Amino acid sequence: MKTKLNSILTFSAIAVFTLALVAFTAPQDEWVVPAKYKSMENEYAGEDEDEIGEDLFNQHCKSCHGKEGYGDGTKAKELETEMHDLTSAKVQGQTDGELYYKAIIGRDEMPNFEKKIRDDEDRWMVINYLRALAK
Repeated sequence: MKTKLNSILTFSAIAVFTLALVAFTAPQDEWVVPAKYKSMENEYAGEDEDEIGEDLFNQHCKSCHGKEGYGDGTKAKELETEMHDLTSAKVQGQTDGELYYKAIIGRDEMPNFEKKIRDDEDRWMVINYLRALAK
């Protein structure tokens, strides 16, 4: 009886450990964006006359996302996260707020840029540049 109980406890511990391991290492396919960001308005939409967005993209994003945003940057192959083509309909179909959340807040291998790009207008210029990549 005691051997059976030990076997059940051992099996249960292994099952819990395996589930936890899978939960923390499985790739996150869906990137859930909080409603607050989905509905954010880009008060600078279409602007980037000084090419601030392009400059910031080249400084912070190009190494992974590539010069044209195709996901073919020099560091892209080193990452576990799949690089998406920023010019694709899937990416461009998102709201400016969703792009802001993903580009500025980040997650996993996508870094947070709130401290590196402190000015909110500059952050929106990056989003405007992402939109311009598809043109």
